[in-house]
Amino acid sequence: MERWYGKLLGVIAGALLLRGNPLFGGLVGLIVGHAFDADWFRSPRDNPYRVLGLDAEANQAEIDLAYRRLMSQYHPDRFAGAAPELRRQAETKARAINSAYDRIQQLRKRKDS
Repeated sequence: MERWYGKLLGVIAGALLLRGNPLFGGLVGLIVGHAFDADWFRSPRDNPYRVLGLDAEANQAEIDLAYRRLMSQYHPDRFAGAAPELRRQAETKARAINSAYDRIQQLRKRKDS
């Protein structure tokens, strides 16, 4: 379900803040509310699809393939004999990949429900 409450709150706040011209204020509030509903102000790091190098329209097979490819590349066991700094970087990247994959699965379950 698409979010709508940001638009409503934006229209009300814009109309109240610009009382001299409530129509203009409502329009500005609607645009700002839409921006919040559409996550325009969200950090790109919050996008789990970007971590896997995919877009939101990717199907489950593409998600699984990207996850397996990245985990085989950054799995900490591959860096067992490497320098400690490289191992830490691989562990951090593997955690980010796992977290992104889990987040995508949660989003898709919620979307299907």
